[in-house]
Amino acid sequence: MLPLFDLSLQFNGYPIKEAKAELQKITGLTASEKEQFIENKKREIVEFHLNNNPFYQKLVGSKSFNKWNELPVLNKQNLQKPLIERLSNGYSLKNSYVSKTSGSSGDPFIFARDKYTHALFWASTAYRYGWYGIDLNTSYQARFYGIPMNFIGYQKERIKDFLSNRFRLPIFDLSYPILERFLKYFRTKKFDYINGYTSSIVLFAKFLQQKNIVLKDVCPSLKACMVTSEMLFEEDKKLLQKQLGIPIINEYGASELDLIAFQNPEGEWQVNAETLFVEILDDNGVALPYGKKGRIVITSLFNKAHPFIRYDIGDIGILEKKGTLQKPILQQLIGRTNDVAILPSGKKAPGLTFYYITKSIIEDDGNVKEFTIRQIKIDTFEIKYIGAVVLSQSQIKKIEQAIALYLEPNLKFSFIKKDILKRNKRGKLKQFKSMV
Repeated sequence: MLPLFDLSLQFNGYPIKEAKAELQKITGLTASEKEQFIENKKREIVEFHLNNNPFYQKLVGSKSFNKWNELPVLNKQNLQKPLIERLSNGYSLKNSYVSKTSGSSGDPFIFARDKYTHALFWASTAYRYGWYGIDLNTSYQARFYGIPMNFIGYQKERIKDFLSNRFRLPIFDLSYPILERFLKYFRTKKFDYINGYTSSIVLFAKFLQQKNIVLKDVCPSLKACMVTSEMLFEEDKKLLQKQLGIPIINEYGASELDLIAFQNPEGEWQVNAETLFVEILDDNGVALPYGKKGRIVITSLFNKAHPFIRYDIGDIGILEKKGTLQKPILQQLIGRTNDVAILPSGKKAPGLTFYYITKSIIEDDGNVKEFTIRQIKIDTFEIKYIGAVVLSQSQIKKIEQAIALYLEPNLKFSFIKKDILKRNKRGKLKQFKSMV
């Protein structure tokens, strides 16, 4: 089989061969060499942005720095301004990889990666998936994800699916007949692995449990399941292991960064220390030792198009005491859970369905700063948002059309502009909550 995935990246200007070669070198470094590599990359990326990025220069307030811990902590609110104002000199929307964050934390924004860093993103993913015998070029993926419903967006995703050797199982409707259809696909297709949103795969596992079916029995080619984007609770992991009959791999990542931590074959949640530098900080921005709980703050060591330096991702976590700079281990991640919306028709839609709906809200003018969505009744939802101006009727209509398309028609929504949104004790803004 042709390595279509690598070829498509290379064709689009993402140097995947070079990125894979560099990653191989990094993973081969000794402990002392790795420590020196990380220190060099930290200084190199900061100096680059201080000299080439006016946005970062203004944030730091200087073109030089003495100590790492004196650098400001970057948060998502800092990034809610047009992307063009945040790009480094020499980088543009055309020569960079540009995308939107999911908004799962309630703080959506548009970001960029230079093409080499984007290639490293995929090299890093391929390396970790390789631990389980999964090859992005040849292994067939069952993908529990959403998909854009507009014609152009839909076709683009289907082309990506073809080039990435994956079959998409859209998660907007997880009612019984749809899950029956999913099961039929597993009976007839030779999937190598599953990848997708945790809550969606858990719902499918509960369906299999009701039918007393182990998925590996009906699809013997399956090797592994990677769950992502939402918290994997221990009880759910046990259910998945039992009903899927394959290793369940816990993946923690961020679209604007990379895979942050990925469960290794020894069962440890191994932190990415190849393309990222991960710190745990207290509420005052002071770095904490391994074993202490605090804010997860991440530096992208390669991204020259856009600074992610000491970037507070909005999660709380603990790095294990036994970890090292060469091989840090994430002991615990606290946060990132999503409710499931149950709709009048009986359809069940995971909270991350709202990822696709809020794409309609997000605009690059930075108007909508934060938002939360609550399901008040089975057919009634409330969107609270912080914005410079009130959403226009045309914007609201666009959102309502997206809701009808992705979920179902005749749902009621109210839009409330607020000056401040309530956060939990850890400062996290929960984007979706069901009161039903």
